[in-house]
Amino acid sequence: MQLINESKSKKTVNKKNLKAALTLATTALLGSVQVSATPTSVAAEEDTWSFDSAFLYYSEADRVSAAEAVFNAKKTYSDDSILNLKLTVDALTGASANGAVAQPDVQTFTRPSGKGDYEIKAGETPLDDTFHDTRVQLNAQWTQALAPNVTGSVGGHLSKEYDYLSLGINGNIAYDFNKKNSTISFGLSHFQDTFTPEGGLPKPFASMPLAYHDSDDESGHDATRMGSDDDKTTSDIMVGFTQVINRRMVTQFNYSYSVVDGYLTDPFKVLSLLNNQGLAQDYLYENRPDKRTKQSVFAQTKYHFDETILDVSYRYMWDDWEIKSHTVDTRFYIPLGNGSYLEPHLRFYQQGAAQFYQPFLMEDDATPEFASADYRIGEMTAYTVGLKYGMKLADGNDLSFRLEYYRQDPKSAGHKAPGALADMEIYQSIDAIIAQVSYSF
Repeated sequence: MQLINESKSKKTVNKKNLKAALTLATTALLGSVQVSATPTSVAAEEDTWSFDSAFLYYSEADRVSAAEAVFNAKKTYSDDSILNLKLTVDALTGASANGAVAQPDVQTFTRPSGKGDYEIKAGETPLDDTFHDTRVQLNAQWTQALAPNVTGSVGGHLSKEYDYLSLGINGNIAYDFNKKNSTISFGLSHFQDTFTPEGGLPKPFASMPLAYHDSDDESGHDATRMGSDDDKTTSDIMVGFTQVINRRMVTQFNYSYSVVDGYLTDPFKVLSLLNNQGLAQDYLYENRPDKRTKQSVFAQTKYHFDETILDVSYRYMWDDWEIKSHTVDTRFYIPLGNGSYLEPHLRFYQQGAAQFYQPFLMEDDATPEFASADYRIGEMTAYTVGLKYGMKLADGNDLSFRLEYYRQDPKSAGHKAPGALADMEIYQSIDAIIAQVSYSF
């Protein structure tokens, strides 16, 4: 999960440099194919390096915490070619919802490895407190002019976690016209991921086995597994258009199409199997389709007032899982003088549920082909509100601080809670704090 906004700290710009500043700030926000949608040629000193670093801490109340460090190095050559290298290291710890619903009695769950178990108190959302992972990610990108008004970019991606390996390549080409006030771009990317979860891949809708210990027979656990690893591929296409409207305003429009194929089930998620009284009789492993096609449209406008800059964007996403989402993101850059600034941030997100989302299963109903109780593919609303403060130091480098509050509110998606669940909080809100420090030199 990438949490850090990688855009460079905004500098105070005069009207003469507004076009270049707004165009660069706009393209920095694009990451759907991990390439700049509108590479822009900028007059460069000979073979210069610039560096960006950031540290972010994300913490959900009583749940997941993440610490992430990013170091980005960019070398601009005398012919305006650009080499960009980025290293990301993050660590996640805490408790993650396992998909089961709260119950009026204590619940016992087997850990994903099959070795050992954990208990959840009555009335509480089941959380697996052994959730932890460390990720190291490397990205490299090369951008250069291919012809007058044509810029190309190619890149590679490597990401490694304890149980996950991701490899990717990408490419982009952009054409400037209309006196460089208009840019159209086309990008492709492809990723190959391998998942080797602890405990193996559970069979769809298999019952959670009893835990075993060092001297116990593991055959019960093994009988619920169908292998130790699986793959998935992701292919993305993006078409973008950027237009400078006038000396104050620039707009951007993107369309992206993505196909994900392979193992898309979360092997750590289960569903509660309930009787008519709403009491859990079993816990079944989830099952999702092995293919997902996603599409999205994105529009963004930046407007430069006499001193301030307003940045507003909207994204609409839909897929063949019947998930639809709307995202509105607004930032307002306010210079304070001497190179310092404030940037309030407000983001709103609304999502509909996947067609196979079910918060629980009923034992009297037939087992569906696909089902998942993962709140991340359920109906929800979320918002982020925060403030960033940046400054230019005496040596000319940039330092900024960001503090934000995030809240996510899952919904029932029309599923009526039976019996004992009527008194349970099964759609628990999530509150989180995001703190970030960035330094550019």
